[in-house]
Amino acid sequence: MPDECPDVSSWIGLARQGDDEAARALFRHLYPLVLKLVRAHLPRRSSEEDLVQMVFTKVFSKLDQFSGTVPLEHWVSRVAVNTCLNQIKSENSRPEIRLADLSLEEEQVVQSLAATTEDVPASFAARDLVDKLLGQLAPRERLLMSWLYLEGRSVKDIQKSTGWSVPAIKIRAFRARRKLRQHLARLMGDSKS
Repeated sequence: MPDECPDVSSWIGLARQGDDEAARALFRHLYPLVLKLVRAHLPRRSSEEDLVQMVFTKVFSKLDQFSGTVPLEHWVSRVAVNTCLNQIKSENSRPEIRLADLSLEEEQVVQSLAATTEDVPASFAARDLVDKLLGQLAPRERLLMSWLYLEGRSVKDIQKSTGWSVPAIKIRAFRARRKLRQHLARLMGDSKS
């Protein structure tokens, strides 16, 4: 292997055979590099240590695939960066609202929702919270919820506009309401902790 100390080559061979000491030595050798790469590409909602652990899990589970034609550090760097990019892509495809992402007024709305069963008076903060919750839905679901509940359009009107069947509209609305309840429950759970 080019540009590697002889210990790394022997550690790789021994780690492939299941030697725990060699695996620990490889871990100690590669940890600063992996940590640096994870910090440089850290997704917003991911823990640094969780991602480092994911990278090392992949490295050790795929160590047999390391050909040795490039330095180990290059191969590990590629695994680390790809793990971070996949995590970013995953977070972007499934966005999530956290209590910390809300303004003080929106947080107060969530806390009052958690504390009472009565209706919360409409406010700009409540409207912003509704917009953020709707933003968690897929575009079709967001449109349907807006038409049904914010604009007060009828199912028949939505059917004419979209061409969707009445059962499809009702099923989509049911699923979207369930998703909104789940997102709100997560926020309310955050406000209690």
